[in-house]
Amino acid sequence: MNAANRPAGYSGLQKLLHWVIAVIVLVLIAVGVNMVRRGLATNFDAVTNQLYTAHKTFGFLVLMLVILRVIVRTRRGTPLPEPGLSRLQVIAAEAVHGLLYLLLLAVPLLGWLGVSAFDARGILGGFQLPALLAPNPDLGKLILKYHGYAAFAMAVLIAAHIGAALMHRFVLKDGVLKRMLP
Repeated sequence: MNAANRPAGYSGLQKLLHWVIAVIVLVLIAVGVNMVRRGLATNFDAVTNQLYTAHKTFGFLVLMLVILRVIVRTRRGTPLPEPGLSRLQVIAAEAVHGLLYLLLLAVPLLGWLGVSAFDARGILGGFQLPALLAPNPDLGKLILKYHGYAAFAMAVLIAAHIGAALMHRFVLKDGVLKRMLP
């Protein structure tokens, strides 16, 4: 998309998807760490099972919302970078955003593949996610290990993203953060 065809700012839908996904992902990371610790300590009591079920449900929701976000972004486009940013800042921002999108797709897909291999696809409401793999607990364990690594990498990138947004707001005092605020 050339500069003349790019929108002046992000749409309300783009901003809404950004913030809804952000909140859900931050909660999923916290719940994910807690449920794994509980699972290792308690052998899956009722609360731990509920945490896993909620985690799978909202992880699947994030996947669907991110797919919608990619479609909206592809169709509508994004505004030009904020004037005054250095080329290095633009490259860094684009790299972080690209990696975040990749991980926002990969992390829930790895989770879905892992629970498929464990044949533990139940989500809230008594529904089952479709199986992506035949049951194979050893493979499921391996996939979920990489799901955890990818989620950790995403948490690091999210921290960098938040840190950069706050730096732009309070140190550089430019309009970068304002572009995504409602």
